[in-house]
Amino acid sequence: MYIGSTDSRGLHHLVYEVVDNAIDEALAGYCTHILVTIHEDGSISVEDNGRGIPVDLMKDNENKSALETVLTVLHAGGKFDKNTYQVSGGLHGVGVSVVNALSIDLTATVWKHGYSYRMVFSQGLPQTGLEREEEDLEELKDRYARRYGSLPDDCPETREEFLSKYLSKVTGTMIRFKPDTKIFETVEFDYDVLAHRMRELAFLNSGVTICITDKRCEDLEECSEVFSYEGGISEYVRYLNHEVQPIHESVIYFGRKDEENKVEVDIALQYATAYSERIFAYVNSVNTKEGGTHLEGFRSALTKAINKMGKENKVIKDQNLSLKGDDVREGLTAIISIRLANPQFEGQTKMKLGNSEVRGIVDSLVYASLCEYFEEHPKDLAAIVDKALLAYQAREAARKARELARRKSIFESSGLPGKLADCSERSAEKSEIYIVEGDSAGGSAKQGRDRRFQAILPLRGKILNVEKATVHKILKNNEIQALISAIGTGVGESFDIEKARYHHIIIMTDADVDGAHISTLLMTFFFRYLQPLIEAGYIYLAQPPLYRISKGKQEKYAYTEEEMKEILQEMGEKGVNVQRYKGLGEMNASQLWATTMDPETRVLKRVVIEDAAYANDIFEKLMGDDVTARRDFIKRHAKEVTNLDI
Repeated sequence: MYIGSTDSRGLHHLVYEVVDNAIDEALAGYCTHILVTIHEDGSISVEDNGRGIPVDLMKDNENKSALETVLTVLHAGGKFDKNTYQVSGGLHGVGVSVVNALSIDLTATVWKHGYSYRMVFSQGLPQTGLEREEEDLEELKDRYARRYGSLPDDCPETREEFLSKYLSKVTGTMIRFKPDTKIFETVEFDYDVLAHRMRELAFLNSGVTICITDKRCEDLEECSEVFSYEGGISEYVRYLNHEVQPIHESVIYFGRKDEENKVEVDIALQYATAYSERIFAYVNSVNTKEGGTHLEGFRSALTKAINKMGKENKVIKDQNLSLKGDDVREGLTAIISIRLANPQFEGQTKMKLGNSEVRGIVDSLVYASLCEYFEEHPKDLAAIVDKALLAYQAREAARKARELARRKSIFESSGLPGKLADCSERSAEKSEIYIVEGDSAGGSAKQGRDRRFQAILPLRGKILNVEKATVHKILKNNEIQALISAIGTGVGESFDIEKARYHHIIIMTDADVDGAHISTLLMTFFFRYLQPLIEAGYIYLAQPPLYRISKGKQEKYAYTEEEMKEILQEMGEKGVNVQRYKGLGEMNASQLWATTMDPETRVLKRVVIEDAAYANDIFEKLMGDDVTARRDFIKRHAKEVTNLDI
């Protein structure tokens, strides 16, 4: 409930919750350094140089220490004391106690006044009392060096002198925990996923240094990074745009406060020659992946400001022309970061901001700030408006092309592509469409399917890589036209998820490198142009078997090499025939149905977006123009490859 899931996403959310506590200390002005370490035994620790969790006894709580209370009682954290934090992230103050409850082992260490306070828990229950030890000089020096990279030049020679001079540098908290294997589907932390989030937090909180280290690596230099950005979200925008060509040199940045409502708004944005928009919105450093009122306010202000200033400065010559939101956001990279005392989120995991007053506040502040900026930087305004006008012209050209296509009846009279073998079911919730690689596999799929609810759309070859193409070129591509037409939602400003003809859109490709490439091309298209379908949970990847194992009349299918070995051991290796499938065309219709299309036996993987910024980065690296970034990614992950056909 509190972490959203028990899969990899929920596992990593545990770390974020602990780190968020450290970030709260940073926002309050008490923390500058955070150390995240993945240990060899599978545990993970988060250390900060904040004030340290209180350790005093709480007489009104059965003489428990404050540390024990914070770690075992929901809603006991400082986030529920308005005097402690004005703004905070995390799960409404329950984060660290939930982490404790979901860990087979958790050790909390607090450093205060030259003493180390330690307490051990298991599954949320105390295993020891609160232990206190006086620290010697070497322990203090080791912690200082670990946090700041080296000892101070004027390092004192006695414990008392060190504490007198550097006490605030060596206080803080460390939470080290090991997730419970009985709760989580996996307890293997992904360094790249965690590093991305730490980098993100460092961008959002200028002045905070976050170090992450993976001690499982043989080469610690490759698995250790330090993130610190004095430029804050402006540097974040530059980082996101490092692979594209900006159309104006400077990142537009402004920070504004609404003192009355206690809302702080930080905005950074820059336009590039790219075609997609990338807007990431945060509230108190929490990524609001589904947007909310702050995003609505920003979008409204941006559209109004560009139209107003474009006309006033005669860059938009037609005074009757009004650029739309899609036009002014093409090629935009923007970070929206707001801080407020009492955020109201839709859902426990904070995907969407619901505070109604925030929309108007952000709209007003952003509109005034943008108008002021464009007044002082007319060249940047001209470049942005020219980009938006080109987007408007391309949108109009695409609209006319669609109308022409309809008039010429490119598709069948039904409006559906001729290659589509549709199902008879008319309920979208009960209907499925298999997007199949190649005509031969499409033929087997058509023969093997259940015609009542399963539609088949075969695609010829590899679709266009939309990461490198203009919208106009994309919409002219025959395979993409067929795909859009079959799904029924439209694309761009005409997109309407309510018109989706299928709630199961299943990508079914060969279990080889080419098949994986085709799947990736399709997912790139869905991510860039039909993302709401992913967010709604409509996109799936079919999992055809890798092996057919037969012995006499006995026949079984294996989806992994490990599963194949288990079946071989079960059957006995004598007289066993093992067939390795490389393509869907190697299976007849009945086999394809039994293994990949029968709802009773098939394996489908739902495509989800856990982190839009991270997903965007991955698509840019793997599908974009930067060969170096792609090569570095491949080198880093080469050892993780399994079942590779050579």
